Amino acid sequence: MNNLNSILIEGNLVRDPLLRSTPKGTPVCNFTLASNRFFKQDSGMEKEVGFFDVETWSKLAERCYNQGHKGRGVRVVGRLKQDRWNGSDGKPHSRVAIVAEHVEFRPEFKRENPPDSDTSVTDTIAEIAAQEDEFTNLEEAALAVAEEEINF
Repeated sequence: MNNLNSILIEGNLVRDPLLRSTPKGTPVCNFTLASNRFFKQDSGMEKEVGFFDVETWSKLAERCYNQGHKGRGVRVVGRLKQDRWNGSDGKPHSRVAIVAEHVEFRPEFKRENPPDSDTSVTDTIAEIAAQEDEFTNLEEAALAVAEEEINF
């Protein structure tokens, strides 16, 4: 009977995936995932980052290679695998990696007007503030209509 060996992890790709093939021609894709954890400590929030090696095989490997790129958000479901070997100095070495069975990529959103060299951060902040003001005006109008319906 097999013991339970399952992992679910979310994060972002640290670098572009690497695709290679086994001697028999089976595609294997490797990438590293960075997963952030935030926790409260003393009077502030602390950040802890973990880096995890992920391995995918066959069609999943090809899909990961084609869709993945540095910074892309990803969710991986799989199992842990430990590799052990003796180094050239005779000392034992060990590595734990995730063998992915399912990979989901987060959607990528294209900006309608990507910033160019002439667009400053101040301009972008001004646009966001204008959108927030518009939302506040709409919210106030909706509240006024609701009050009229209640008083009717």
